[in-house]
Amino acid sequence: MMRILHLSDPHFGTERPQVLTALQALAERLAPDVVLLSGDITQRARRWQFAAARAFADTLPAPVVAVPGNHDLPLFNLWARWRNPYGNYRRAFGQRLEPVFAEPRLLVVGVNSTRAGRHKNGEVTPEQVARVSGHLAAALPGQLRIVMLHHPVRAWSQGDRKNLLIGRASAVPAWLAAGADLILGGHIHLPYVLPLAGDGSRSGWAIQAGTALSSRVRENVSNSVNLILYDAGHPRGACAVERWDHGTAGFQRVAHTDLPLARP
Repeated sequence: MMRILHLSDPHFGTERPQVLTALQALAERLAPDVVLLSGDITQRARRWQFAAARAFADTLPAPVVAVPGNHDLPLFNLWARWRNPYGNYRRAFGQRLEPVFAEPRLLVVGVNSTRAGRHKNGEVTPEQVARVSGHLAAALPGQLRIVMLHHPVRAWSQGDRKNLLIGRASAVPAWLAAGADLILGGHIHLPYVLPLAGDGSRSGWAIQAGTALSSRVRENVSNSVNLILYDAGHPRGACAVERWDHGTAGFQRVAHTDLPLARP
């Protein structure tokens, strides 16, 4: 069984130390094969915040695959925002803003949905849609195929529709048709799982993570992370997601959702 720990929106600079300690303990307990970090790693993209995030990532028992969020670009330093918006991010998490992680059971394609010209909203271009589709189409038969970006492609509440990815109307059907099983995101600090339907016969799942560490929680939902489970040996690729919320006893599992995959 492959175990994928999905974290989002830790917002280093607003992290809660007791939650950080509890998350480190949870990661050791769950022993994931890989950790996926879907953006807003820092609160204000400052070098010390990225250094703290990198130090945390280095304590985790698995490789970390990350994409930036809108908070990972400088807000007040306008020179840096326009001339070198990802400088501090790259110093901490590497040069690639759209990493690809592949092993025999898993393919993760990262997407940078941030834009220096947008304060909050995310966007994908036709070129990005085509690049991701190409990676998905070349996936191995037994791989779980994940697209990870910061901004959500589906909203749980009507009020969050303003936060949805610009370009999703073309991106989601194209990615599903190319083979995507799951599309992971963050941004709105609320965890949920919703089905995705494409233009053809394939379907998939939108999986959102809450804020992993920040005090900036929403709607009385505590700090939260996801654990994705995948059995590549199952004829149709058995997949599920568990939600783990922080409480007085540390992180506890609060939900388990089976995710039927659109496999032949």
